[in-house]
Amino acid sequence: MIVRPRLHWFRMLLAWHGSVLPQLLPRLFLVLCLSIVAVASHDHILRITVNLSTVPFSLIGIALAVFLGFRNNASYDRYWEGRKLWGQLLNESRSLVRQAQTLAPNGGVTPRVRELVNVLCALPHALRHQLRGTDPRDDLARHLPPALLDRVMASRFRPATLLLCASEWVQRGVQLEPRDQRIDGWAVVAFERNLNGLSDVIGGCERIVSTPLPFAYTVMIHRTVYFFCALLPFGLVDSIGWLTPVFAVFVAYAFMAHEAIAAQIEDPFGTEDNDLALGVMSTGIEVALHDLIGDPTTVDTTPPGKRTVLL
Repeated sequence: MIVRPRLHWFRMLLAWHGSVLPQLLPRLFLVLCLSIVAVASHDHILRITVNLSTVPFSLIGIALAVFLGFRNNASYDRYWEGRKLWGQLLNESRSLVRQAQTLAPNGGVTPRVRELVNVLCALPHALRHQLRGTDPRDDLARHLPPALLDRVMASRFRPATLLLCASEWVQRGVQLEPRDQRIDGWAVVAFERNLNGLSDVIGGCERIVSTPLPFAYTVMIHRTVYFFCALLPFGLVDSIGWLTPVFAVFVAYAFMAHEAIAAQIEDPFGTEDNDLALGVMSTGIEVALHDLIGDPTTVDTTPPGKRTVLL
């Protein structure tokens, strides 16, 4: 994900990184070539003349704008739901660490609390790698002891396994000896409520990844956009003449860019420019949990005026 400070209106016009314009240039060039052919045929430079009325383009353009609006709303809903789920992941993790320090007898920062913190710090990294289909071993090895690391790496759904480890931590607290150091039943209920919240986060992220937008819906809009942009120059040439390439490319950019942005944020957990910055979120959760137990932490000191690529 590319994060920028708010730009001046003129600099925004020239922004390149983080926009979808680089990937659209070949397609816009094709529209430009079709526009030149339309102008050439209209002025009888070529033997074949193709002139179309602007009326059908007006009707199709309005309908296409409505369809693209629905497409973008559906994609942004997935993007925003993903962001809310990762926000919930931070909140639930903080609550668990706080409860581990305050609800358990002889609370405070004990080795048992650090054990839970390490599991919860590994969880966002495991979830990020599962959503992106990458190997989490290096990130998990920083937080987990070798035996637990091997157990987690041997499983298929590693975030769920880490959640099971956190639940087992609670179970061991119930069985502690002597009895006055055990976690009581009310504390167990509080722990389980937050653990269930983490389970909802994991399931929600898996649901987004495993349920893309219907293919027929996507391909219908894709075909309509490109068919519309390919024929648009022949509908404009009779009324605006030599300015056809300018307006045809501008309109094509508007429609194609909307579709490209929707395609990017449809899967908010990827590594494209406009996807969620899961790498920074994972590190942020790790920093927040260590801060709760008083460990020294570091934060990103990138100057706000510079472009930052956050994965």
